[in-house]
Amino acid sequence: MIHCRGARLLAVLLCAFTLSGVPATAFAQPAGPPARFIVVLHDDVDALAVAREHANAHALAVSHVYESALKGYAAAIPAARLPLILADPRVLFVSDDRPVSAVAQTLSTGVNRIDADQSSTLAGNGSGSIGVPVAIIDTGIDVGHPDLNVAGGKNCQNGPSYSDGNGHGSHVAGTVGARDNGSGVVGVAPGTPLYAVRVLNNAGSGSWSSVICGINWVTANAAGLGIKVANMSLGGGGADDGNCGNTNSDALHKAICGSVAAGITYVVAAGNDNVNFSGFVPAAYNEVLTVTAMADFNGIPSGGAAATCRADVDDTAADFSNYTTPASLDAAHTIAAPGVCIFSTWKSGGYNTISGTSMASPHVAGTVALCLARSVAFGGCAGAGLSPAGIIAKLRTDAQLYLATHLFYGFTGDPGLPIGSRYYGYLIYAGGY
Repeated sequence: MIHCRGARLLAVLLCAFTLSGVPATAFAQPAGPPARFIVVLHDDVDALAVAREHANAHALAVSHVYESALKGYAAAIPAARLPLILADPRVLFVSDDRPVSAVAQTLSTGVNRIDADQSSTLAGNGSGSIGVPVAIIDTGIDVGHPDLNVAGGKNCQNGPSYSDGNGHGSHVAGTVGARDNGSGVVGVAPGTPLYAVRVLNNAGSGSWSSVICGINWVTANAAGLGIKVANMSLGGGGADDGNCGNTNSDALHKAICGSVAAGITYVVAAGNDNVNFSGFVPAAYNEVLTVTAMADFNGIPSGGAAATCRADVDDTAADFSNYTTPASLDAAHTIAAPGVCIFSTWKSGGYNTISGTSMASPHVAGTVALCLARSVAFGGCAGAGLSPAGIIAKLRTDAQLYLATHLFYGFTGDPGLPIGSRYYGYLIYAGGY
């Protein structure tokens, strides 16, 4: 069931979805109209062939076939046919296909606050010279926006265009890579190529199957297009089974693990419910870099600035941001970034100011791109042969080390100034790349 926490939304709705991967033996479906599922197959199976066979044999309406991040397909399956599909030995498990939506609540101070402008001056000239493509798995991107270098994309909403009809994806894209061209805004990794992977519709909602379609497309095209970073400012209810979804039948988790194994670093929003994100995915998955949000209203440390677009406290953890605990395994893949009153690009060539962990996440995705664009000899990630896990560890370590030598850089809520038992992580530092 979709539920929207409307009281906290200032611009783009945040709706939660429930991921309920169900073991094959647990299904006891009554007769009725077809429901939507993701059928996950064993890795050595020809997914397209099985999807066609099942579609013909069981009168299925197949919407997606997955062959890269995982093997499987999504379809509307009549209740009476589900047991027959589950009995096929080529089927590993079946997951419910649930709704998913954008994680957004309500001068790009954020770019200034993490010192990304230092790297922008060195590498960004409006030409896309940073050159590390980033996939924006979201509502699409405004392909005609003059501030954005949209190199291509995929529409997983079964439409012809991956352009953005909502605004959320364009906002995320601008924070990652808006051009340093003297107008509009500038992103963390100015002019870097952006791939618009549209998995959410104009209302900012979609489904598990459409998100997996996006992950599958990124995985299949990563080597050819040079995509090494993906941002996912979306999510909903679920948990990490510690086994890439194979224990709790979580197709989304399995897809992300397959994509990470292909060398793609996933940066995701922690969520905006002011709770532990252990019950929110993909944030809870240990294979991703999960981003919490902090409030900054003037782009400089030390606090004291007046609030602007919404009530919060300067240089503190955002009052809506999810978090983890210091002793949790999740602390090892958590980092913080500005996410309050972020000014960035919008649909139809426009600009907008909104807040949320959705706005924090692209600050980190852009920083990953910067790190990958700079040689390891100069403090970056390029040439180091780092896996996504290695990149995550480096960015977290770099943030911790920078705070150790620049004590005023942090915020109330980081590990040096904790708020009770909450762990928001260290503030990302982009200036060194």
